[in-house]
Amino acid sequence: MTSASIVIPSFRGAKRLPRLLAALAAQTSSDWEAIVVIDGDLDGSQQVVDRYSHLPVRSIVFPQNRGRVAALNAGFEAATGDVLIRCDDDLEPAPDYVAQHVASHSGDAQGTIGIYRNVLVPSRYTTVYGEQADTLFRQAAYSASPDQRWRFWAGNVSVTRDTWNRVGGYDPRYRTYGWEDVDYGFRLREAGIPVVIDTSLETDHHAAAVTTPSRVRRAYHSGEARRLFDQIHGPGASSAVRPVDATTWNRLVGATANQLTYRRASALSEVVDTAIRGLPGPVGRKLVALLVEAAGVAGYRNTEDVPNDI
Repeated sequence: MTSASIVIPSFRGAKRLPRLLAALAAQTSSDWEAIVVIDGDLDGSQQVVDRYSHLPVRSIVFPQNRGRVAALNAGFEAATGDVLIRCDDDLEPAPDYVAQHVASHSGDAQGTIGIYRNVLVPSRYTTVYGEQADTLFRQAAYSASPDQRWRFWAGNVSVTRDTWNRVGGYDPRYRTYGWEDVDYGFRLREAGIPVVIDTSLETDHHAAAVTTPSRVRRAYHSGEARRLFDQIHGPGASSAVRPVDATTWNRLVGATANQLTYRRASALSEVVDTAIRGLPGPVGRKLVALLVEAAGVAGYRNTEDVPNDI
């Protein structure tokens, strides 16, 4: 048995995997294994993994796409390590990544979170919205109270095998984008297992959402998944309608959400992405923020059949 198993769910990850696997090759710890779960080999991902056969890396290949939850559960079921690390395929871990995850479980049982540090492709969207949104997200994570840290459970996290056996796998009811991770953090809290955000595990994340359309589509899908979370855990479990204060901004977000379907949100995001190139930064930032927040609310409220196109 190894000290740590790194489970990497990957869908069309052939271009992302080399960066991640090269970072794992540089780890200070040698007592680990990595399991890449290729969720439908549509782009030659298997051949990419094969090039790293000198590392303790193996793959599980789904003939067809089955979704992130199926990939995660298959990887963790095949893992042999004492510490189980989820590492998304768009991360670039530091050399002490595995060692720090393992060290975080040297005491009492806990769930460990490393926060993303987004590496964003330069664009007008990045300048007016993406960079500030990333900063605000990390500030919110590090200032979160202990009973709210579960909300930040994502793609750079770890538990011990005993904790995994106690809590169980990721919930297969989450079939599309989002909230399978937050759901797991919530279940850790419900099981009485503290969730800790470890500042030493802040990790570069080569984000895919680098345009207004990609960010808006993710927000809409996330709203849908948040609705499922509340259906599973009880009305309001996610606090999905926050903030509820009757401010001018919140009324504007709500009114905009009332007009949105997924198709309309996608179309409008293209218009906004073009418009912000000629707008002052603060104006562009508010415009993107309005559409992103309204898309999340609309995704939560609406029950339309939305394409899984992320």
